Amino acid sequence: MSYMALYRKFRPDVFDEVKGQDAIVATLRNQVRTGRTGHAYLFCGTRGTGKTTLAKIFAKAINCEHPVDGNPCGECDSCKAIAEGRSMNVIEIDAASNNGVDNIREIREEVSYRPTQGHYKVYIIDEVHMLSTSAFNALLKTLEEPPEYVVFILATTEARSILPTITSRCQRFDFKRMTSQVMVDRLSELMKREGAEGEEKALEYIARKADGSMRDAISLLDQCLTYYPGEMLTYDHVLEMIGTVDTEVFEDLFKAVISCDTSRALVILENAMMEGREAPQIALDFGWYLRNLLLCKNIDDPAGMVDFSSTVIEGIREWIGGVSEERIIAAINDIAETQARMRLTAQKRVLLEMTIIRLCTPPGTAAVHSEAAPVPERSAAAKDQTHPTPKEQIPVSQFAPKVGPEPGQETDTKPAPKDPVAQPAAEPAVSAPKAPPVHAPEAQQVPKKPAGQESVPDGPARRAMKMLPEIRQAAGPMMRSYLREGRFRVGVAANGNMMVFKTTNKMYADWLNAGEHKKELEELISKVVGDKVGVAVKWIAPKEPDLYDPERGLQQIKMDIIKEED
Repeated sequence: MSYMALYRKFRPDVFDEVKGQDAIVATLRNQVRTGRTGHAYLFCGTRGTGKTTLAKIFAKAINCEHPVDGNPCGECDSCKAIAEGRSMNVIEIDAASNNGVDNIREIREEVSYRPTQGHYKVYIIDEVHMLSTSAFNALLKTLEEPPEYVVFILATTEARSILPTITSRCQRFDFKRMTSQVMVDRLSELMKREGAEGEEKALEYIARKADGSMRDAISLLDQCLTYYPGEMLTYDHVLEMIGTVDTEVFEDLFKAVISCDTSRALVILENAMMEGREAPQIALDFGWYLRNLLLCKNIDDPAGMVDFSSTVIEGIREWIGGVSEERIIAAINDIAETQARMRLTAQKRVLLEMTIIRLCTPPGTAAVHSEAAPVPERSAAAKDQTHPTPKEQIPVSQFAPKVGPEPGQETDTKPAPKDPVAQPAAEPAVSAPKAPPVHAPEAQQVPKKPAGQESVPDGPARRAMKMLPEIRQAAGPMMRSYLREGRFRVGVAANGNMMVFKTTNKMYADWLNAGEHKKELEELISKVVGDKVGVAVKWIAPKEPDLYDPERGLQQIKMDIIKEED
């Protein structure tokens, strides 16, 4: 006899063998016991949750000559005929290939004939959502008032595609996904019946990969047992067979991401792919791992919702506290976008590597960097081309430095008095092209201190600002990534003993302002400088863009306006 797949070989024959759908099983059994059988049922749910299996068991039970506590006996002629697929009373129809109005018309003609054996003629229409609109309309009248001996069981994975007029005529049962524990228990039972042995960790991983589908879990188990015949099924065997990545690899990868260690992240990815893992599978598993991290961060007891053991959950909580939810959510969004783009390209590995590199740069870095970075000086040649007039003949007001504190410096000093020589030249040069040049040799020869430093003492905080490169170098990976140049505007408080870190990115401010991180930074600065230095972190709310400004308006509405020449 040819080999039969495990999910077919061990398909349940009675209600007692169905796992994970207790409420539906109890309802159908009670209908068989009391004889209150409906005329139409709608079974909804994801693949592999038992819709077709329960439909066949129910069809056998209502036609059984000697039912036992609502279960079919399996011994009468009707039960044997249905089990062997030769019964004329149970008709299975695949709506995916029989979805036309003519197929439904045939059913309408057949229901006029009574069953030759048993009590009911049962029509099981699988994937009923594939029926055309005209086929649904042809089924309506028969479904609403069928003969008393006809029962319709409609099964679908997409209940939203069913017409409301069909749904309202059926008793609807929603099949839920199987829990991991239910699948593990079932897999253990099947392995004993097959005379095989396996680690519980291996079965847990198979159940996790099945994503709530019992049929998928049994099929994966069948593959693994075939690949390692006569051997004990281990966790490593399952990893090698399924071609997926272990949780520890994803933990190392994400730690490298949040530490902005691009080199290490790419090395981890390379090692995973060299072991035979495919880029789409890595992206899928990494996205699921990040989802589990997010649940561990937000739920007190996520044991039943994530695919981690209690020991793994405790280990995760020891280091996940320093990672913001925004960072995890942004990573999930990037991975999801990458998965969608992978379907449209052959360069899947390159796409995944680009995503990992992008993840190593936290969201908002570019915006903060561009805002805090100084404007580069133009070259002398560019200045000469723009302003051919000698510098000594140009009004001093166009080159005089702005009065006020520099960005990031907190001080209580008053603005320096305006240069009296520069006052007459406040108007633009184009308004008085023939005016004699104004000379201000004193203003050009006397060097000025940067605004905000006149009254700030040369304390330890000032020395710390000069030693910022050394402070960054001495910091740990996580702290060094947050102190990267351009993320904060660093200044000195008026007392000279405190450094002020300002940013428009709230995620950076919240992380650095956390108690343990702020204390770590203060100790780091004090150690490098050799004196005690305090730290203050301030978040500056970004201003709303001016929609009346054309440039800012274009950025806000994200549209390209093409200007045509007259």
